[in-house]
Amino acid sequence: MTKKVNISTYPGADAQAVSEAVARKLKYERKKQKITLDELSRRAGVSKGMVVEIEKCTANPSIGILCKIAAALGLSVADVVNVADSPSAHLIDSQDIPTLWTGSLGGSARLLAGTTGPNMIELWRWEMFPGESFASSGHPQGTFELFHVEKGTLQFKVGETELTINAGCSAVARTDLPHAYSNGGKSKLTFTMSVTEIHQSAPEI
Repeated sequence: MTKKVNISTYPGADAQAVSEAVARKLKYERKKQKITLDELSRRAGVSKGMVVEIEKCTANPSIGILCKIAAALGLSVADVVNVADSPSAHLIDSQDIPTLWTGSLGGSARLLAGTTGPNMIELWRWEMFPGESFASSGHPQGTFELFHVEKGTLQFKVGETELTINAGCSAVARTDLPHAYSNGGKSKLTFTMSVTEIHQSAPEI
């Protein structure tokens, strides 16, 4: 993964428009909640300079940084990239599904759908080519992820635990610890993943 995420959207959409939408949303929510840049930086554990650059739309934050800032504001990533809504049912068109990670060999992570935060659920679809990997420093306490591998083999590590998840298999993991996904095989890896944050009491797995 690159040090800065490529906040690009599914082919046909305007990547710059998504970055601008993220900047507007974060700035709006911060001011609405009367949180200073210094306070948001402290809550999120992200440098003030990075927060300023994101709000000015001069930086492309990683998925991890977006997660931290969103959580600090009581939002989900889906809130920030505008794929969350409050009606009992709503449609997200293909062109509105953002790609929030692009691998060096063409892999991608798409946020298919998500609920509003802070207690939220997100649905992702990942594609990784052989040799690609993604690492996270860990999500807020009470976060867990469910995986199902459609093609290839997912090498997953969380804390000191390592799992090999083959095609057709699923897994569940607490991800409030450092964790990583990688494709160590010889063919393309495709898997779906749900992320759930429970800020009151996390379910047992």
